[in-house]
Amino acid sequence: MSYMKNTTWEKVCDSLQKRLSPGTFKVWIDPLVASEHNGQLFLYAPSLFVMNWIQERLLVDITEAVTEVSGGTMEVRIEVKTSVQDEPQISLDDYNSKQYISNGFPNTRASISRNHIPPQTEQLPLPVSLAKATFSNRSWRYNFDSFVVGPCNNLAHAAAQNMIKDTASVDTLFLSSGPGLGKTHLTQAVGQALCNISNRTNPKVEYLTAEEFCSCFVQSLRTKNVDSFKGRFRDTDLFLLEDIHFLQGKEKMQDELLATIRSLQGRGSRVVLTSSFAPKELKNVDARLVSRFCSGFLAGIEKPNLETRRRILIEKAKVHAVVLSEAVADFLAMKLVGDIRQLESSISNLVLKAKLLDCMISMDMAKDVIAQYTQDDPFMNIDSIIRAVSESFGLQAEKLYSRSRKQDFVVARNTIFYLARKHTDMSLQEIGDRFHRRHSTVLKGIAAIEREIQRKSSTGRQIANTLNLLERNNIHLN
Repeated sequence: MSYMKNTTWEKVCDSLQKRLSPGTFKVWIDPLVASEHNGQLFLYAPSLFVMNWIQERLLVDITEAVTEVSGGTMEVRIEVKTSVQDEPQISLDDYNSKQYISNGFPNTRASISRNHIPPQTEQLPLPVSLAKATFSNRSWRYNFDSFVVGPCNNLAHAAAQNMIKDTASVDTLFLSSGPGLGKTHLTQAVGQALCNISNRTNPKVEYLTAEEFCSCFVQSLRTKNVDSFKGRFRDTDLFLLEDIHFLQGKEKMQDELLATIRSLQGRGSRVVLTSSFAPKELKNVDARLVSRFCSGFLAGIEKPNLETRRRILIEKAKVHAVVLSEAVADFLAMKLVGDIRQLESSISNLVLKAKLLDCMISMDMAKDVIAQYTQDDPFMNIDSIIRAVSESFGLQAEKLYSRSRKQDFVVARNTIFYLARKHTDMSLQEIGDRFHRRHSTVLKGIAAIEREIQRKSSTGRQIANTLNLLERNNIHLN
């Protein structure tokens, strides 16, 4: 079995970088070593924990990426890296390089090897990428130049830009908003800007989600390398952590994050945190940690107004080298009242349709595309959401108000919580009152939906597809 450079695997990695967050790619994909043997692609993980994590969370993404690049049906096997006499010895530095990657992708069928784990398993302390955190410009998808500023986000934008200044007013920024409104965009913009203006000093930047932070900590405990974990995150110039609400109820992880933030603030480092909820809305979070969140600047992001939506549509069209007419831009902005992802999706569909038909974008074409997202009446309320979700899940709406904990009822209720939070102005308490639930129950339900979608598990994909169908077809029915 040989280890050699393989441009096909590099292309697969490029595809995965587009699919996954920079933190996920750096922690879980970078440490893998690839080789080809007897028509199979072997991916070697540094430990059993890493192998199992990839199997549960990333195997589908890896398989799809290989299929996309090779166009074939190759079998992908994931194993734990072992020391075998007829294989070359690989140092830790070489392990994380691309030189041990092999050629050949005749097909792409995914499987997992659980039994092919010889006794001499190398338990590397952590994926090598955990030791150093350096981001190249290609690692960042968003920057300040592509962020459209409006009344809904001007304060958050100004606060984010302030974070990269030598004379920054505060060292901690907490961004909160509903999904798809720009938290990730601003967070990555801060990271890219700092790397660009400080390229000569090579700043240490860490960017990941709270779930990834937890996974890294658990892995460090299992491999008895907590010091490496602490060294990675506490010796950092800029710490970017998304989806803080994932830590609700996780006391040990909250303690570790609290110690990390204390250390970072003590050494003058910058910290940017994001969540779908403001600090005061978080439940089962240590008061000391919430106090740290509030010690910096708190900035919320609201849904964009009509004019901001119009400007976003025009800017997104420019990305595709397309110019929208004023009439089409106004029409789309009037009809699309959801989040920014909806605006991006509509433009992508409109541009694709124009290219397929080899014609200019017209008002009739815009109307055809917009019909996939909304009905003529854009008004949304909790009643229409409940009705749409009930029909989609095949449940009687009355039963969703019951105390039943059946899985179908729980997922349906959580979906309503998520959509109501996203598409209405109702507070968490108001949503909970409608279902005779506590504020904390609504919060946990929304976090559960977001977590499953983010994990891209089979359940998460099913939920995401259901939400997409509801938002495009049903949610506006009255």
